[in-house]
Amino acid sequence: MKLLDSKNVIITGGSRGIGKGIAEVFAKHGANVAFTYNSSESSAQELEDHLKTFGVNAKAYQSDASDFDQAQKLADDIIKDFGSIDVLINNAGITKDNLLMRMSEDDFDKVIKVNLNSVFNLTKAVLRPMLKQRHGSIINISSVVGIKGNAGQANYSASKAGIIGFSKSVALELGSRNIRSNVVAPGFIETEMTEKLDEKTVEGWRQAIPLKRGGQPEDIANACVFLASDMSSYITGQTLSVDGGMLT
Repeated sequence: MKLLDSKNVIITGGSRGIGKGIAEVFAKHGANVAFTYNSSESSAQELEDHLKTFGVNAKAYQSDASDFDQAQKLADDIIKDFGSIDVLINNAGITKDNLLMRMSEDDFDKVIKVNLNSVFNLTKAVLRPMLKQRHGSIINISSVVGIKGNAGQANYSASKAGIIGFSKSVALELGSRNIRSNVVAPGFIETEMTEKLDEKTVEGWRQAIPLKRGGQPEDIANACVFLASDMSSYITGQTLSVDGGMLT
């Protein structure tokens, strides 16, 4: 059963890692996928071609979600190309880890701008079309560290905690218009980035998780499918931790 048949979806930061996993699973469920990438044009084109093999419409857009005007232009372009926007997934994010003693102002500001401002920018950009059609699902990708914090990640944790507060406020403001706003908080997810880490370190992390393994991008994608689909039509303002039990 295709849970997202003919729904039009925007995914920011969709060309690799978790974003790519979401794009693939959404296409399998029948969604038309518009996704953004920052610099890797060849991998974005490759993914666009791959998504089309599922019989859906797909298009890659080079766009910086942390730039307010670019976010607005992106939404306008997608409306032109796809006709409507049913689901927004704010997934774009960066890390610049360091202990607070050593963290520069620039490292703090950059992480907030890319991780948190981008959520405001894109949500604001899709608001008018969603209000007009009187439906929509906004899914913001936070992190377990936005709930519990993490040493060496004060900037990242602050940005991800901010996403949760923002999403709850949006849920309260837009619920009467049938627009839902929810958060998915991933735990330790194994992507291209974690492959570069020392295997011993990664294994130590796995053992600290109750399910004794890292998650896969599809685990996040499946949670997003549920929140994007009509199966979750009475769920808004919630944070769903997909973390193998880390926060238990």
